[in-house]
Amino acid sequence: MDYAELSVMADEARENSYCIYSDFSVGAALLTKGGKVYQGCNIENASYPAGICAERTAFSKAISEGEREFSAIAIAGGPKGEKPNDAYPCGICRQFMNEFVKGDEFDVIVVHNDMSYSVHKLSELLPYSFGPESL
Repeated sequence: MDYAELSVMADEARENSYCIYSDFSVGAALLTKGGKVYQGCNIENASYPAGICAERTAFSKAISEGEREFSAIAIAGGPKGEKPNDAYPCGICRQFMNEFVKGDEFDVIVVHNDMSYSVHKLSELLPYSFGPESL
């Protein structure tokens, strides 16, 4: 699967976003090394810390299905009903992803307003990370 298609799937996942407090919808499409894609969206909660980001939703779905090898994730986010606008993963999501991937082997695709995208290694977005190898 190419990254343009993965980016579209991330944007489509935004449609299921439950973002009644922020009105900022985020979708993610997580690509496994086997070629399967897991989509996720952000799910907010009146108790703000209880919400979950799209990236962690996608990873949680994949991991709960037994997946353990991932190659890339596309992220599309912006005000609900508008085009995506460079939504980079938050710090918690970066740390969460770091638990399951090698940062220099995992691509984070950020979808731009015109549906083009930029590709970053997780290690670029989370330098000096703390992960399982740190223990």
